[in-house]
Amino acid sequence: MGRGAASRDRDTERPAPIDRRAIPPHARETVWQAPDGHEVRRIDWPGADPARPRGSILFLPGRGDHYEKYLETLEEWHRAGWRVTASDWRGQGGSGRLGRDAVTGHVEDFAHWIDDLAALWAAWKAGTPGPHVLAAHSMGGHLAMRAVVERRVDPAALVLSAPMLGINGPPLPLGALHAIARTMTRIGDPARQAWKWSEKPGALPAARNALLTHDDERYADEIWWRRERPELVIGPASWRWVERAYASWRGLEAAGALESVRTPVLILSTSIDKLVSHAANRRAAERLPNARLVEFGAEARHEILREVDPVRARAMQAIAAFLDEVAPARD
Repeated sequence: MGRGAASRDRDTERPAPIDRRAIPPHARETVWQAPDGHEVRRIDWPGADPARPRGSILFLPGRGDHYEKYLETLEEWHRAGWRVTASDWRGQGGSGRLGRDAVTGHVEDFAHWIDDLAALWAAWKAGTPGPHVLAAHSMGGHLAMRAVVERRVDPAALVLSAPMLGINGPPLPLGALHAIARTMTRIGDPARQAWKWSEKPGALPAARNALLTHDDERYADEIWWRRERPELVIGPASWRWVERAYASWRGLEAAGALESVRTPVLILSTSIDKLVSHAANRRAAERLPNARLVEFGAEARHEILREVDPVRARAMQAIAAFLDEVAPARD
């Protein structure tokens, strides 16, 4: 029996371990077309008991991510009875590229991603059982929050893992950071990479795992998937991405933006995050009318859902308890 099988071991009666390096046999990878025809990958789990669904979760990964990195979490939700879907963002993962090469993470405007999410949400919600939950990591968390603020999606609950509600960068005012990024898009090709990647094209920078997770095996899973599916390889963002990220962040910082959200929101954030701003996540939790914040310290790096078992278990338990409270199963 493969490690990814959902059946139980007859001797121990424990669920079979989740294989993080295999698409589960009951999950289905497909392509959906955005309104403009761009093809975007998605993967769907039917729910462990389709006759009695717990509800449905749509998960969206972060910048430079692909849904294979989160198979463990998605399968765990499936086993809990949820109907689960995950999707790449256009321009990354297995959903093509938007820049001038095969590795730069480029986008002309985050609004394109908001339009994609709104279209996917409408179609997905119409074909899945409620309650409908939107979950996302890092940049995906930023986009999910923005889509809620702009009333483009209407989840029963929003779950955000290390969301990019702010960027961990130079200690300058947000307006100054945005102005610098705008200048960089004007003095050169805005689709060029905003930071150095590696001396060897396609190779990951040394010590990258020190930014992401303490779990060496889970980090190695990502490397394995990149070798198995080379189309997933992606590198630094473009200067246009950086400029648009600051612009989008300014939109969320606007007076009344987060305060207008009535959706229950769970934010998982870690104080040692080197990629997103923990301070911005704490500030967002204070501004949102119906939010709760689960904070981690030195035990958790950026990829909280791919951390060592005790940290990840705490995160998953917090998500389950939150959803049981704010998005209970329907009778």
